[in-house]
Amino acid sequence: MVCAYALRKAGIEACLLEASPRAGGIIHSERREGYLLELGPQSFSGTEALHSLCSELSLESELLEAPPRAPRYVLIGGELRPVPLSPQAFFGSSLIGAGTKATIARDMFSKSRPPEQDESVADFVRRKFSAELLDRLVGPFISGIYAGDPERLSLRSAFPHLHEAEKSAGSVIRGMMRQAKAGKKSRQRPTLQSLREGNEMLVQALSAKLGTALRLDTDVTRVGAKREGTTRGFELRIRGPVQEETISADCLILATPTDVAGRLLADVNSAFGSVLSAIQYAPVAIVSLGYLRSDVGHPLDGFGFLVPRSEKLRILGSVWNSSLFPGRAPEGQVLLTSFVGGATDSEATTLSPDNLAGLVHGELAPILAIGKPPTFSNVQIYPRALPQYNLGHSERLAQVEGLRLDAQNLWFVGNYLRGPSIGACVEQSLAVAQEVISCLAGETG
Repeated sequence: MVCAYALRKAGIEACLLEASPRAGGIIHSERREGYLLELGPQSFSGTEALHSLCSELSLESELLEAPPRAPRYVLIGGELRPVPLSPQAFFGSSLIGAGTKATIARDMFSKSRPPEQDESVADFVRRKFSAELLDRLVGPFISGIYAGDPERLSLRSAFPHLHEAEKSAGSVIRGMMRQAKAGKKSRQRPTLQSLREGNEMLVQALSAKLGTALRLDTDVTRVGAKREGTTRGFELRIRGPVQEETISADCLILATPTDVAGRLLADVNSAFGSVLSAIQYAPVAIVSLGYLRSDVGHPLDGFGFLVPRSEKLRILGSVWNSSLFPGRAPEGQVLLTSFVGGATDSEATTLSPDNLAGLVHGELAPILAIGKPPTFSNVQIYPRALPQYNLGHSERLAQVEGLRLDAQNLWFVGNYLRGPSIGACVEQSLAVAQEVISCLAGETG
């Protein structure tokens, strides 16, 4: 949607075809029984690109910022421990032992080189620091972002800044300090944000701007290359609410999951299917539970918590929505959204919604001193929720890029390319829009 909006703003006749009856994919907000539910991403990090987009869409006054000092917790030994959010707090915290702290301090003055071959996040953390840091902080952090397995997640693909820091400076800390110094010109302070009536306000504003250029309930059933003399482009067979038709396009941008993109491009180049299907996805169940505030003993004074796999729970983490943004729960009640499944527990998402709600309540109750069952519950299951930037991901994307260039006038946007966050997807979409604009202006091939 952002890519189509940017193209149309530049005067290019862009049409967005959406197979479902609503736009926005998993960015989906619903108000139910007085609760404002986020059925996909719970919030987003404020970036310059997102802030500019919200300004253009007249959403600036609707932006909400979470309390900047809201603590994050991690569950250790059944107790919630605050995550240190500054170097001073980290070295003063009992969350991590003296041995791990010493390895981090040594990195500041040592010199190392990353291995030539792709390295998993787990191997990197154990090599540079400790298994304790992996278990207590890095692993839960990865669950919160990718719902991924650190033993399989590629460091250079999922966290390229860390890889580049060690590669350029011989030290992760020195390299990160250099990167931070170089990025000081950024004026946008990173904050956790949402919109007053949920993240879907962004989708609704984009939909209004696109108008009739957004065609809902429209399936693309076939994509073929169009070659008329020297003209390159594509012919799309589409099935809409009323009829089937064929449309021609000079340029094609696919914003679908990888399996759909590979299937659609089979007639353009069959190799797309095998390369794109190699990108795996983790399943996630989003379980939203509402409670009377008086039934929850914990003060809920923070963002929420993450759970190391060593705690042997099935919850990956929990967000305390009503502590972060106003209007998320009725007066006198609280809304807690928890995540189950991921790459390390894919079987969890095969449970029924009732079983998932019961499982989450059963695990939350002792942690948050919850005395009674929830008064409200909702379960949303995504069998293919988040792409996994697993080992070999950069090589797979390089293959996709080679096939894309060979096809000509073809682009991809999506959360499997430059990061899964809303901000990363917006930035990548704007970059692709600029490439298309340059291509159509004859500046590039």
